[in-house]
Amino acid sequence: MLSYKKLNSLERKEAIFLLEQSMGFVWQAALRSVAVLGIADYLADGNKSIKDLASEAKVSEDFLYRIMRILASRGVFHEISERVFCLTQSATFLCTQHDFSLRAAVLMLTDKTFWQPAAQLDGVLKGSPVFNELFGMPFYEYWEQSPASMGENIFHAGMASMSSVENEVLVDSYEFPQNAVVADIAGGLGNLLLCVLRRNPTLTGILFDRSDVLAGNRLHLLNDDERWQTVPGSFFEECPPADIYMLKYILMDWPDSKSIQILKNCRRSMKQDSRLLIFEPMIKSDDNEQGRYEIDILLMTSFDGGKARSEKELSAIFERADLRINKIINTDSYLSIIEAVPV
Repeated sequence: MLSYKKLNSLERKEAIFLLEQSMGFVWQAALRSVAVLGIADYLADGNKSIKDLASEAKVSEDFLYRIMRILASRGVFHEISERVFCLTQSATFLCTQHDFSLRAAVLMLTDKTFWQPAAQLDGVLKGSPVFNELFGMPFYEYWEQSPASMGENIFHAGMASMSSVENEVLVDSYEFPQNAVVADIAGGLGNLLLCVLRRNPTLTGILFDRSDVLAGNRLHLLNDDERWQTVPGSFFEECPPADIYMLKYILMDWPDSKSIQILKNCRRSMKQDSRLLIFEPMIKSDDNEQGRYEIDILLMTSFDGGKARSEKELSAIFERADLRINKIINTDSYLSIIEAVPV
């Protein structure tokens, strides 16, 4: 006689949990769809019915309702009455005109350059260069050279969007010395440096990046052009002299050998009392906030050798560049501030 095993209540609960988790990607897909369509912008002036939203967005009313329904179940939008929706606090960050809009960040993080490689993690585990196979070139080269980067660069716009919120947390978490020169290495459009200079009126800044990136910088918004300058260059060659060096989301993008090269170029330009600040997710021994492991997986799938490092792993590459960790500040986010000083 065939035996029949019945699942107990705990086993059933855990089995259902596993199935639920395997469908999680559809939530991110729904979030991306409303970001692409700009649905939050249509609600910026007040509540609207699905019929009106669908009409303005020129999409299927039934399909849009089903998407809004799942997003509302996660706290993004709220169904205040039958088929009538409004913005929640979370959804306001999808509005294009919000001072801290995250719409571009959502579009970047759910872009095919992250989505498609992540779908092939099994290939990554076997050592396949999945990103290169999908897009024909490494990540940064794709965004520099691919026709997909024409017009607004999704990657740079997305990073600037993420920074709008993250920089508030970072700058509140670190005490900058008076009258220092702060260099933002590969600082993109300058959003981090702009935030630092606004909060610290005695500081002056250097935005260091490629010429084509610097051309779109936002430092003019400081309304004091005497406190900043742009310097074109590559951190693989040399870095400008400064008192404070900031590297946000830089080391994590590169394997150890490249990260050490970047650090050595910073070290050559540093004075003995200079400080090097690394802003990125550091894998802690416990209590890692949501976002640290997730960013690490994005790095594993889309970047050649990129990884979120532990304190031990960071110490090892700093040592190779004649630097040491002076202190670590764990912020109220998935980002840590690692302060390194010359040995």
